[in-house]
Amino acid sequence: MKYFYGEYDGQEFPTPDKLFSFDQLMQFIMQYGEQALKAMQQMMNDPKNEQQSELLEQMLQEGMLDKDGKGKLRLTPKAVGRMQRKALMEVFANLREGNRDGHEKITPGLGGERIEGTKPYEFGDPVSELDIHQTLHNAMVRNGVTHEGSRTKIKFTEKDFELHLHEGMTSCSTVVLLDMSGSMMRYGRFHAAKKVAMAMQGLVRSKFPQDSIDFVGFYSGATRIPEVMLPLTMPKPVSTYDHIVRLKVPINLLDKAPQHFTNLHMGLQMARRILRKRTSENKQIFIVTDGQPTAHVEGDHVYLLYPPDQRSTVATLKEAVLAVKEGCRVSTFALIEDYWGMDWVGFVDQLTKLTKGVAFYTNSGELASCIMESYLSGRKKKTYVA
Repeated sequence: MKYFYGEYDGQEFPTPDKLFSFDQLMQFIMQYGEQALKAMQQMMNDPKNEQQSELLEQMLQEGMLDKDGKGKLRLTPKAVGRMQRKALMEVFANLREGNRDGHEKITPGLGGERIEGTKPYEFGDPVSELDIHQTLHNAMVRNGVTHEGSRTKIKFTEKDFELHLHEGMTSCSTVVLLDMSGSMMRYGRFHAAKKVAMAMQGLVRSKFPQDSIDFVGFYSGATRIPEVMLPLTMPKPVSTYDHIVRLKVPINLLDKAPQHFTNLHMGLQMARRILRKRTSENKQIFIVTDGQPTAHVEGDHVYLLYPPDQRSTVATLKEAVLAVKEGCRVSTFALIEDYWGMDWVGFVDQLTKLTKGVAFYTNSGELASCIMESYLSGRKKKTYVA
């Protein structure tokens, strides 16, 4: 048995009603997905859990929980929205200051926050954004000041006009590819990735409504994750422990095969299809994974290969290059708690070089900072105006 000691902070110990608050239950759902809802269903039907049952009934009345046609509990959009806001506050509370790689689009005139600096006036620029002080300075330096009786005159020319600079924001479409293979259950990786995903949803909804963000989970196959289902999504359990696996499965029968492999190839295919329909100025793909591909698509079949096979690697890299050719920026977030020195780190290096993208070798605790700052920088452009 292990003992851990810490300094008492003077706060009262939580009572049962505080232990089972809304936030605690939502955290429970985030960690255990559908299994958490099943446990909560049992709590409602158990007379011994009177306090918890009352809380769940209250959540039903407030519209946080709902029941489907079969009487099973399910999350409502209202609950998901609250979870997104909470995740967003947690993520931004932990972001490191001064570490953002911004890509502001610096433009004259209206459209964003005014920033330091000016630019010469060009035909068509809004005169409402004239920097009076710099314009006066230019006129006085170039033309001087004349005195006519009691009047002082300053002569202006078009070359004297200077305009304020503003930060102009551009629209961005993002697809986040979440690894749902069996190994993502370790070290709380998937829980951390899911929390960041919900924070990103909350950020887009509140601050960048013109942006789009989609989530795709990849495992032996790949699927889009609807917003209301994201809190319930979990990695696929490992169902085979053979040292060598070589399976060829028709795509239409893939749901009958082991699900815990890593088919990033199919995930990228789906991301490309989604982004082709977007008209945003910026398009980006975020890959959150903890291992190299162990599956790929060939024609109408999916190959599940373990140990990782070069065929899966090549197919995945080709798909990533196609995404870049279609104007997508690719960023990879490699979770490496227990993978230093393994071959798959070399796969991430190859992916980054071929796509001229960005790779972050990080752990679950640092994932929020990496993804949030990359999203904010990737949705902007920076140009310097002399």
